[in-house]
Amino acid sequence: MATTDAERPGFLLPLLLLAGFRALIDDLHAELARQGHTELRPLHGFVLQAVGPDGTTAGELGQRLGVSKQAAGKTVDRLVALGYLERADDPRDARRKLVRMTDRGYDGLRRSAVVFDQLRQRWVATLGAERVAAIEDDLRAVTPANWFRLDVPGWFGA
Repeated sequence: MATTDAERPGFLLPLLLLAGFRALIDDLHAELARQGHTELRPLHGFVLQAVGPDGTTAGELGQRLGVSKQAAGKTVDRLVALGYLERADDPRDARRKLVRMTDRGYDGLRRSAVVFDQLRQRWVATLGAERVAAIEDDLRAVTPANWFRLDVPGWFGA
């Protein structure tokens, strides 16, 4: 039996999208833990992406994430202690410290990409390839061109 529009209140759409996101992220982190990355948390993925291959400063990292320099620094401290990031002198400016990914950080990102592909395949197995592609196409049609933003941590915390 089909669901009518009256049975689909507006508030349900963002909750279902969030639930889908949460299911993917929870499954990702469960698999990363099985693969030896037990300490990685959802926020850490945003941080590692924001650090990027060239590194950054804590202040720039805070701007990219939409959080204060202090909040970024605290997260960096945690990821340094866990071995995912390191601090190093900036070769272009001796007054600055760069935050860079370690091999462990790169490994976490590489494994995440593989696991996300596997999770997408699970959705394909459940919904079918055409439906998953249609969901992706439809979401692209209703989201802005710059949909991948790293400031989600700050946006959620605001």
